[in-house]
Amino acid sequence: MDGFWEFFWFLFIFYLFVAYLRVLFAIITDLFRDHQMSGWLKALWLLFLFLIPFLSALIYLIVRNEGMTARSAAAFHEVKQAQDTYIQDVAGTGSTSPAGRIADAKALLDAGAITPQEFETLKSKALT
Repeated sequence: MDGFWEFFWFLFIFYLFVAYLRVLFAIITDLFRDHQMSGWLKALWLLFLFLIPFLSALIYLIVRNEGMTARSAAAFHEVKQAQDTYIQDVAGTGSTSPAGRIADAKALLDAGAITPQEFETLKSKALT
């Protein structure tokens, strides 16, 4: 029975360690995202995170939770917007007017990326 419980205890401790690392990396990422905090204050937080790990992580999460959420959401929206812009640029669907969409489809036809039948389909969709 000792073997099973030792293995169970090892898995439990390993899970807690990985969870702590996830929280630690989230805190460090948030520290470097915050442009309003001075460099000295960031260094002080990092020092406390490594000297008093669990207590300082818990305090950081309690004290700076609202700002951490806002910075994370802002970073997500920036990445999503950049990704959407890139996809539209690559797909050539950046135009919203019917004339722009037909021009985009014509450029794809001229490049040989689509067939004349596909061009006519895109043209009819743009006009409706």
